[in-house]
Amino acid sequence: MSLSAFIHGHHEDIITEFAVFARTLMPPGPEMTDAELRDHAMDILTAVVQDMSIAQTRAEQSLKSQGRGAARTMEASGKLHADDRMKHGFPFRAVLAEFRALRAAVLRLYEESGLSDLTGVRRFNEAIDETMTESMERFAAQTDMFRDQFIGVLSHDLRTPLGAITAGAALLAAPEDNPERRARVVTRVMSSAQRMERMIGDLLDLTRARLGGSIPLRRRPANLQQVCEEAMMEIRAGHPDAVFQLQASGDLRGEWDIDRLTQVVSNLAGNAMQHGGGTPITLTALEQGDSVTLAVHNGGPPIPPEVLPFVFEPLARGGAEGGSYSIGLGLFIARAIVSAHGGNVAVTSSADDGTTFTMALPKVP
Repeated sequence: MSLSAFIHGHHEDIITEFAVFARTLMPPGPEMTDAELRDHAMDILTAVVQDMSIAQTRAEQSLKSQGRGAARTMEASGKLHADDRMKHGFPFRAVLAEFRALRAAVLRLYEESGLSDLTGVRRFNEAIDETMTESMERFAAQTDMFRDQFIGVLSHDLRTPLGAITAGAALLAAPEDNPERRARVVTRVMSSAQRMERMIGDLLDLTRARLGGSIPLRRRPANLQQVCEEAMMEIRAGHPDAVFQLQASGDLRGEWDIDRLTQVVSNLAGNAMQHGGGTPITLTALEQGDSVTLAVHNGGPPIPPEVLPFVFEPLARGGAEGGSYSIGLGLFIARAIVSAHGGNVAVTSSADDGTTFTMALPKVP
């Protein structure tokens, strides 16, 4: 039996083994269904079998082995797989690992069958390499586009507080006998400088998370209810008209990084305030055995279904007006901090039930 016929006849065993491994690579966030994990592997294997069935001359084989083949039969499946994995937050290293796992599953099962088709193995490796190359090129193109967009948005957002500082400095430099006015200018300058400082801190967190690292934590005894109250107080200071309701139940004590956890609650509550259309924002903190949960709910327009899979990614939805999250890092960093604590955060959104972000945290490491 040829290798292409073996793949066609044993695709279910191959895809099952591949899907189990792929699930271990998933980043924090919305989980992929088994169908989503399996479908693209099926598409890739179908394209591989099709590619292996195309007759090749020795010259054509030589060109293809060098990545210079005229027929790029694996291009569509490679790009489609990359787009799907980027949508779910997979880093490029995880996608490379997927291709290695798919290759290993096919070759191991074929070896165990006792069959031999060296030409088929060579054609299979060529097809997998071509698909992997297309996926990586797609990743590189999308990364470049994301970088350019991010730099543009960041430059725009930094211009506003920087302009306020420059204008304030000019006013303070002029002779002025009005101490109240000077105090207001100083307050605006300090607020703008602090906003820029928070944005830079967010960028550092983004860099850590994007490079595969974890957000550093300083754990100490904390109480989730007190953290929520502190975060709401900070938001109310800048938005006195915002309506927050806190419902707490059970033992909400644990070992967390208080500053980071306050940042998560502020990000989630600030996001709810921005997108809630002026509706009351409800925070519900509950004890769940060895863990605690916090649900942040708002009314207003639901998150569009096409945006929902990307809502934890930078630039996906934007952040709180007048806060530190207009470059769209708030939800991304919130998920990274929760993940560093060993927890997870998810979102549901509909026109009837509104939008709810739910965070689950273990009480101890």
